[in-house]
Amino acid sequence: MKSLRIRTLMVAAAASIPALAFAQTQAPAQVAATATVTPAEVTTPPADTMKSAISKKTLSPFYSSAPKIEIQNIRPTDMRGLNVYESPKEEGVPYTGFKLNWGAGFTQQFQGLDHSNTASPKVVAGVDANKLIQVGHGFNNAEANLYMNAQVAKGIRVALTSYLSTRHHNETWVKDGYFLIDASPINVDLLNNIMKYVTLRVGHFEINYGDAHFRRTDAGNAMFNPLVGNYIMDAFTTEIGAEAYVRKSGFLAMAGMTGGEVRGQIIKPAQRAPTYLGKLGFDKELTPDVRVRLMGSLYQTAKSISNTLYSGDRGGSRYYDVLENTASTETAQAWSGAIQPGLSSKVRALQFNPFVKVGGLEFFGIAEQAKGRNATETADRTWNQYAGEALYRFLADDRVYVAGRYNTAKGRLLNMTNDVSVDRYNVGAGWFITPNVMMKGEWVNQKYNDFPTTDIRNGGKFKGYMIEGVVAF
Repeated sequence: MKSLRIRTLMVAAAASIPALAFAQTQAPAQVAATATVTPAEVTTPPADTMKSAISKKTLSPFYSSAPKIEIQNIRPTDMRGLNVYESPKEEGVPYTGFKLNWGAGFTQQFQGLDHSNTASPKVVAGVDANKLIQVGHGFNNAEANLYMNAQVAKGIRVALTSYLSTRHHNETWVKDGYFLIDASPINVDLLNNIMKYVTLRVGHFEINYGDAHFRRTDAGNAMFNPLVGNYIMDAFTTEIGAEAYVRKSGFLAMAGMTGGEVRGQIIKPAQRAPTYLGKLGFDKELTPDVRVRLMGSLYQTAKSISNTLYSGDRGGSRYYDVLENTASTETAQAWSGAIQPGLSSKVRALQFNPFVKVGGLEFFGIAEQAKGRNATETADRTWNQYAGEALYRFLADDRVYVAGRYNTAKGRLLNMTNDVSVDRYNVGAGWFITPNVMMKGEWVNQKYNDFPTTDIRNGGKFKGYMIEGVVAF
């Protein structure tokens, strides 16, 4: 992993407005926070689940070793961020003036996977493009994130995230930069009353489509993913625009509009259209031991030169080189094991997510449909994805857990005449050694179905184990 350059720190420290991130952003991922509430700062958790998910956890002495929170309305990057979705509406700490806070996330894996296929030879320039690269067991490259958050006014912060080293980019990239506004900058009663329920996010940010992106591994931060791999169709990207939220008594509604691409561009306007986002749902703690969240999300764009809703993860897959040919490199083939449906122009995607927590038992699900095409196609293609994830947390402060996930995706890829599908199951366990340090492992088994004999994924499968260490603060 390359070390952080002095130039990168200077850019990040100077970023008091999101425009600095916009100019550099080439890559997406999930924004996280850098600190957490200490027991002395919270005595009684609020009643609303969306306001209390962080505060309730801080009542235990186990969390006393975590760094003190200094920024308002923030989701911690450590264990306290578990099962926190949108950034909390509660302030968390009083406003005492300008604050600048730094944090980081690091991961390291040991991979023990084997793969095979039954594809027919496809010789190109004397090389069989369908012959799998030989893989062994060993360490993957470490990944790292850098977080900066600045409290610039009461209820208003600027966030900046940089990828210091990832599978797809070993060098430093800025992920995003944006304003999060939870209070009126003008002391007017009408605006103050409105902002009790409203949140605005403006800039270049990880779009809030679906709930799965809150639980995924984001390059150097894997605290919120109970397993090692992300989902087969990984809906995750950053775009430039704005989102507006209204939250009241457990209900949440969001509407947003973006440019529909990772980069800001003004050329070729006839080939671009805005992207519209929507989210609606309910999140409530019904009893002290029962929480229910149900959300539906919409993402829609009529045309784009390069839409990356399902290909925007610059961190890359955790499953290195599986089902790749002998010319594979970890950087160029960074998404091994994932399905990117190639809907790079027109996209209409819907995702529904139930989440239920009863004591230490949790269930999270995905029901998703994506329909669209690239710029050269004349007809839409459809992909459907389903996933169910169950886990049980136990021992003091839920420090240990066991988990299982089943994930399947089915649809038609470009230039194929029939639908194909991919099935995966994972089982694993994890241990939070401290709120900021964890270890986890999984067994994964993935199979590819109905791929043509000329495709390297024909009869493809990989299976084995992954072990991962995570540090985030």
